[in-house]
Amino acid sequence: MALFLYKALQLNGTIAEGRIEAGGRQDAFRQIESRGLRPISLSESAAAQSEKKSVPMELPWKSTKVSSRMLENFTRLLSSLLAAGVPLSRALVILHKEATAPAAKEKWKEVHDLVVDGMSLADAMGRSPDTFPRVYVAMVHAGETGGFLDVVLDQIADFQAREKELRAKVMTALLYPVILLVLALGVLVYLMVFFIPKFQVLFSGFGAALPLITQIIVGTSEVMRSYGMYVAVGLGCAAYLVRNWVVSERGKRAWERAILRLPVIGALNAQFAMARFCRMLGTLLGAGVPLINGLNVARKSIGNQILVDAVSNSIERVKQGDSLGPSLGDCRDLFAGSVLEMISVAEESGRLDQELVRIANVTEGDLDRQLKTAVALAEPLMLFFIAGFIGTIFIGMVIPIFTIQDYIK
Repeated sequence: MALFLYKALQLNGTIAEGRIEAGGRQDAFRQIESRGLRPISLSESAAAQSEKKSVPMELPWKSTKVSSRMLENFTRLLSSLLAAGVPLSRALVILHKEATAPAAKEKWKEVHDLVVDGMSLADAMGRSPDTFPRVYVAMVHAGETGGFLDVVLDQIADFQAREKELRAKVMTALLYPVILLVLALGVLVYLMVFFIPKFQVLFSGFGAALPLITQIIVGTSEVMRSYGMYVAVGLGCAAYLVRNWVVSERGKRAWERAILRLPVIGALNAQFAMARFCRMLGTLLGAGVPLINGLNVARKSIGNQILVDAVSNSIERVKQGDSLGPSLGDCRDLFAGSVLEMISVAEESGRLDQELVRIANVTEGDLDRQLKTAVALAEPLMLFFIAGFIGTIFIGMVIPIFTIQDYIK
């Protein structure tokens, strides 16, 4: 049992304050209402909160964050419960009781308490941006406003599953090239720090001048051995400063603009953003969300602020009465001409939601094939460069040996 402090409105219009013991907030509200009072506010007493704070700390290696899988399960189950006619507050209680992870259990209870206090579900979720992304909250708000929250939640769960699958494909495709790059750097550092110095002892007694390539390799090895720690610290500080700059508003825009201008990565990044935008907008329109509201929500899913700004200008044109297809024509970095034509035709035929989802499916399939092709090309290129670096070092160290033989003759 917990002790709660409450303020409530009496029948004569005066405000009453008091304390009550209950098994939870919902039980406390029922007890207050049974006394003929209308609750205004309800908070747990400081004594109960201090008892909670005195609970031993959790082990540091236990995660205190709600994972994406937990959030997807929560979204799908909440959609099923609401579709079955279960009231929202009761559905949240059920999900809170069934949660096994402490982080999820605490978060679902927090959302439930805020909803019971009279806050909308979207606003309650908006209090926890680390758990519920802005796009998630915006979709929930649209579902609550339109009265089809269960449908929107089901669409969110499907969207989360598809996005996670696409991200997993990207990470899997990049895993092998990253491993090759790390191994190459490790081999290069070993050669420069441990292998080259053994040859320096041999070359020190050689009176003739070393070839230029050998001098460069030996000089680089000396710098790495003498100032390697300073270089590493300097690179770490530079990385920290660059990270802070990228997080800032100005730096983020400059970084995202530079990414879009890269030859291959920029096109893949734009395709990924377009797929997310089309799937999100098609999902919202299919759930009954008005076009303007759907565009405002879907633009938040793009991720790249430069592209978000371009879509925002298109939304303004749609608000003025223009069609969606021509309005999105300003976003040439995001939408190709063929995609704009398909959107225009679908808008005229009234099948815009289905066509947007189909475009997203086709784009994701094309993106998957491009990633596989890029990785297939990157692997031999990286192996070629690794062999080139190691071969250059080997040749640079062997040439003086032949020079020594000629000198002896």
